[in-house]
Amino acid sequence: MAGQSAAVSALEFVENGFTVGLGTGRAASAFVEALGELVRAGLTVRGVPTSDATAELARRCGISLVGLDDVEGLDVTVDGADEVDPHLDLIKGYGAALVREKIVAAASRRLVILVGPEKLVDALGQRGRLPVEVIPFAAATCARRFAAMGLAGDVRVHEGNTVVTDNGNYVFDCEVAAIEDPAALDRELCCVPGVLGTGIFAGMADAVIVDDAGGARVMRR
Repeated sequence: MAGQSAAVSALEFVENGFTVGLGTGRAASAFVEALGELVRAGLTVRGVPTSDATAELARRCGISLVGLDDVEGLDVTVDGADEVDPHLDLIKGYGAALVREKIVAAASRRLVILVGPEKLVDALGQRGRLPVEVIPFAAATCARRFAAMGLAGDVRVHEGNTVVTDNGNYVFDCEVAAIEDPAALDRELCCVPGVLGTGIFAGMADAVIVDDAGGARVMRR
C-alpha cells in the first residue's frame, strides 16, 4: 500500500492556484492529508473530490472544494490504483468509486497514481478481479452478458449488504485472468447496456509513484 512517502512526492505535481482532482482510497487519503498541511501553510488550491468520503476528508483538512460544473478542467488528479502494469495502465475500483474517478481523471491535464509495490503486475487482471459499475435495473441482464463473455462475477456485498456507489449503482467484481488488450475489453464492456464504466484505466496515467521501502520512485509514461 502506498504510504506517506508517495503522498509527499505527489505534492511536487501541485502548484499554487491549481485545481486538483482528489481520488478515493487509502493512498489518495494520505495525499489529501498531505495537501491539507500545505493549504494550512498558505497554498491556494481547489479540490474536486471523487467520492463523498473524500469530500468529507478534504473539508476536514481545510481544502476548498468545487464541482466539475464549476471548472473548465483540472490541472492534476492524484489517486491510487489496485493494479498497475508496465505500460502504466491501471485497474481501479476496489473502493467502488471507479466511475467518478475516471470522469475526474479524464477532465485532468495529468493523472498521478500512488501505489505500493504490491500493486505492480506483469499484466492487468493478475489479481483476478475487474470492477464494473452497473445500474441496478440492469444487474441481472449484465450478469448474464458478463458470464457469456467469460467474465462471470457477482454484485459486491460487504457485511451482508449490497455495496451501492455514490452514484446509486452496483459494482460487479468480474473474474478475470491476464487481460491481453485492456482498452479493447473496456470498450466491449461499456457497450453492454446498463454498464456505466469499468475499472480499466488504459492510457490515462501520466506518472505512477511507487512507495518502496527505500522511499518513493516515480514511473512516467
